[in-house]
Amino acid sequence: MFSPIRFSVGNVELLDQRKLPAAEEWMRCESTEQVAVAIEDMVVRGAPAIGCTAALGMLVDLEKLSWKTWREFKATFATNIERMRCTRPTAVNLFFALNKMVEVAAKFADESSCDEVRTILRQTAEAIFWDDQRTCMAIGEHGADLFSKPVRILTHCNAGALATAGYGTALGVIRSLHKRGLAKHVFADETRPWLQGARLTVWELLQEKISCSLNCEGAAAFLMANGEIDAVITGADRIAANGDTANKVGTLGVAIAAKHFAIPFYIAAPFSTFDLKASSAKDIPIEYRAESEVLEFRGARHTPMGLKAVNPSFDITTSNLIAGIITERGVIKAPYSANIAAAFKGHS
Repeated sequence: MFSPIRFSVGNVELLDQRKLPAAEEWMRCESTEQVAVAIEDMVVRGAPAIGCTAALGMLVDLEKLSWKTWREFKATFATNIERMRCTRPTAVNLFFALNKMVEVAAKFADESSCDEVRTILRQTAEAIFWDDQRTCMAIGEHGADLFSKPVRILTHCNAGALATAGYGTALGVIRSLHKRGLAKHVFADETRPWLQGARLTVWELLQEKISCSLNCEGAAAFLMANGEIDAVITGADRIAANGDTANKVGTLGVAIAAKHFAIPFYIAAPFSTFDLKASSAKDIPIEYRAESEVLEFRGARHTPMGLKAVNPSFDITTSNLIAGIITERGVIKAPYSANIAAAFKGHS
């Protein structure tokens, strides 16, 4: 299965998604700090992929530096955890993965050998990675079960193999539909300002010969009005306990249009994307990125000098706009507060 993340002892390699589709280049990270910077700089993106990368990145210093006991390394580990937590504030999978690593690390006595610590933490990080692949495949199957005839799907941003450990969430559903002969056509929003749809989503779809076309995200409502869209499926970066969902900015507008035209709007995401400590949208932090991402494209200025820009990386789609949340354990539907709570209680 294709994955944008490769790892071995002492390093993590990431497919540089800033360079796609023009070039397929891998960045080799040989320190935890290099992994953190790669996450910040969008070398890797997508909530599940960020979480997997962060967990694997926590191993790099531990495996390369000559510590003998856990006591010697513990302070560095804590510093690296906090550094990694600061990379991307909205994607909750990052914190899910880091918390797993912290929970395991807390079980070691100070005199534990670093060899023992390395082994167990590596097993933990690798489990997060492989579990994500299995999770995405399950999401794909549950999502495909929603449809019994060929469908035309609109998706926003990139929630494919590139955004996960492999297979994808929203594109995982589309892949599973394609295998069943039910993916009639996929419309991909270009997704400003990083053009994840134009550069990444259609690249993935073309690799697998899935019928697709690219559209300006401003054209999504027009396509719906013309009867060209049967369903919308996107990924998510954080889902609150009431079903309010943070995803790439622009998702809210698509969801509002879908509601207006009575087109089902689905979120596809693993349980690790839920944040039950967030009661609603008001508890979800929204990352604002550099103005230059809007004012420039790949370093070339295309706007008037002196102009200011606003650049929220995410927006919130409230639960009343969502027809269902497709997870690895099935599809959760309204009423979301009760059904999300029940889903977690049943699989605690």
